[in-house]
Amino acid sequence: MKEGPDISRIAALIGDPARANMLNALMDKRARTAGELAEEAGVTKQTASSHLSQLLGADLLHRDVQGRHHYYRLAGRDVAAALEALMTLADVGAGRRLRAGPKDPAMRKARACYDHLAGELGVLMFDQMMTGGWIGTKANALSVSTLGWQRLKAIGIDPEHVPRSRRPQCRTCLDWSMRRYHLAGSIGSAVLDQIYAQGWARRDTASRAVLFTANGEARFRRWLDGAGR
Repeated sequence: MKEGPDISRIAALIGDPARANMLNALMDKRARTAGELAEEAGVTKQTASSHLSQLLGADLLHRDVQGRHHYYRLAGRDVAAALEALMTLADVGAGRRLRAGPKDPAMRKARACYDHLAGELGVLMFDQMMTGGWIGTKANALSVSTLGWQRLKAIGIDPEHVPRSRRPQCRTCLDWSMRRYHLAGSIGSAVLDQIYAQGWARRDTASRAVLFTANGEARFRRWLDGAGR
């Protein structure tokens, strides 16, 4: 075997339909119990337990224990990004669908891609930020401009409060339904947090959809247009 990571093992784990459904159910960053994931996968709890053990062993999932309850969540953003990319590839490879992505109009319009905004409004936001000069390219990487920080501060995002880590501030993520980029990274995560905090939208309890109110979407669009909150 040639040197390099063994992607076949990870690909085989993700490729199983039951495990793929479990992983997809965790793409909104919320943790779920084994019973809930068994229902998502359409398998028994015993079978789900076996699948979850394999996913834990491959570091694709984390398990949180609270008393007698065990909650499972994706191991991190890298896992979520890989799943979103695979969804895009699966649609391309199917060759049957004229329209990529989820069928649900709410999911197509706005959804959580782990911890940042995806869908039509997510792509709109990235496009507006790029064309408006909020984000630029520096040393082959995306970064927030002075204007960008001014606009981000308008909704409560201050550079001093953005977590400092190895995670890029701004990163592109290929959108499953739009086949164009939306914004990931610590800034993408902070914006989605503020969308909820401002009351512009709420998370759907049954899916990854981000449900904007009519007023919230109008305020979101005005913010992107630079006309305030």
